[in-house]
Amino acid sequence: MLYYLGSALESVFGPARLLQSYTVLIVIALYLGFVLTQRLLPRFYDHLPHDRGREFTEHAADAKGKPTGAGVVFISFFVLICLLCVPMNWLQGGIVALTWLSMLTGYLDDRSVNSWGEYLKGFLDLVICVAASVLFYYFIAKDSPDGKVYYWLPFVTDPVAVPLWLYIIVGTILLWASINTTNCTDGVDGLSSTLVLVALISLGCIFYFILGHTDVASYLLVPHLESGAGWGAIAFAMAGVLMGYLWHNAFPSKVMMGDAGSRALGFFIGACVLVTGNPFVILATSSVIFINGGLGLVKVALLRFFKISIFKNVRFPLHDHMRKQRGWSATQVLIKFLIVQLLVTVALIGVFFKIR
Repeated sequence: MLYYLGSALESVFGPARLLQSYTVLIVIALYLGFVLTQRLLPRFYDHLPHDRGREFTEHAADAKGKPTGAGVVFISFFVLICLLCVPMNWLQGGIVALTWLSMLTGYLDDRSVNSWGEYLKGFLDLVICVAASVLFYYFIAKDSPDGKVYYWLPFVTDPVAVPLWLYIIVGTILLWASINTTNCTDGVDGLSSTLVLVALISLGCIFYFILGHTDVASYLLVPHLESGAGWGAIAFAMAGVLMGYLWHNAFPSKVMMGDAGSRALGFFIGACVLVTGNPFVILATSSVIFINGGLGLVKVALLRFFKISIFKNVRFPLHDHMRKQRGWSATQVLIKFLIVQLLVTVALIGVFFKIR
């Protein structure tokens, strides 16, 4: 909306042309997201469901009674900011809509007296992930000169063509894993949101400064993404609302995002990774999230379906093991996990983009 407003007013008021600059739009989206969420989120506390405590969860008593499901607020702000600040194409609009739908499924579970159960939630996640993968393939193939979809991969110079069936399988697995590992990481005040924030800022910079820049992309031998600046604005819009939420969720938290926030954030991170055209980027942006929550999912799946027991002496999510077995405080978990993620992000982004 602002982009087109700038175009309409440019002839009357020259500085209005700045609204057509993606740099300006990114700044507006980031700051507007932060200010709206930081200022308005507390006004929704009385209208949100309240945590009833979770069995077998460390320090569940501390969370009991706090407002939860705050994702319904800041994800909705995110959608509104995208509509206001970003001239979205059909693919971007579809992913923003599916992000909101992921939030809605989580929020309905947050407010439900009886949990929906992991199988129902897993099925809903699967439907959304498959829909997103099909959407990506359709629009990417449509815009491709030869009608094919390509991955650019680490240590491989030329892009690799990916058939429809393989793209949907890889995309669905990546999105589903991102949703559920992010959800599992949401157990320490500020931990999930801080790690996701690192991922969002990293992806936003990749979109705007690398993939969205013709000369830089050419120099690094990666495909140029024409809509990269737009995806950067969308990523920074999400970063802004997440910062506003983190302002209130920092230890000791006053509000929790619930499944409404964690599932939507996990989906969005996975979707942004698919936009980059390199599924391995998820290792650079979310490796700590995947290790923290993913190994627990693998442990449970192997035990439940194959009667194979692994990591017998390790509690999952891993942040529970660090607090229970190592005696780390919530703040120590947050800071140390953040340091590890920053080190991994810097190293892997350098490797993925430079060693081609």
